[in-house]
Amino acid sequence: MGNVEADDGRLWERSLQGEGDAFGLLFDRHRDRVFRHAYRLSGQRHDAEDILSMAFLELWRRRLKVRLVDGSVLPWLLVTTTNVARNSKRSALRYRRLLDSLPRGEGIANANDDVFLQSEMDRDAARALATLGTEDLQLVSLVVFEEYTVAAAAAVLGLSPAAAKSRVHRARKRMKTAINGALQPPPVLEGDRL
Repeated sequence: MGNVEADDGRLWERSLQGEGDAFGLLFDRHRDRVFRHAYRLSGQRHDAEDILSMAFLELWRRRLKVRLVDGSVLPWLLVTTTNVARNSKRSALRYRRLLDSLPRGEGIANANDDVFLQSEMDRDAARALATLGTEDLQLVSLVVFEEYTVAAAAAVLGLSPAAAKSRVHRARKRMKTAINGALQPPPVLEGDRL
């Protein structure tokens, strides 16, 4: 007799029937990987924690549309995490631009900036990931960071394996260029001035 709690599909079915403990087990099972993915995308611990929370909130909010892949809810969570991270980053950039547009008094520095700084490597990785389009980012996240095969990631995203392989190759080249400083992330909104 197998362990029924080891099966995401069974836990998900129980969650849909209103069993909070089953949803909690899914959270416990996948939170670390979702957090690591969110951290890779955001480069900041507090942002990653917020993204993690939002991804699981979306899991529950969109529960009737969630599609398990190979009996696991993790691929859906990782794709959702990518989307939440991008939305969060766009929102933060809009907020930062608004703050930057406000008049400032002289000598006022943002003391909190240093508190939340992460290693240079994390920021380089987050900057490189920010240069990718949504679908490429989801694909890279699944293949490179979560170690899914290209074919499995392609199935999650509705791509052919050949197209996915090509996109991963181009995305890696783009990230490498970005890390070397040649590319900048696209503007948040067209027409926004810096």
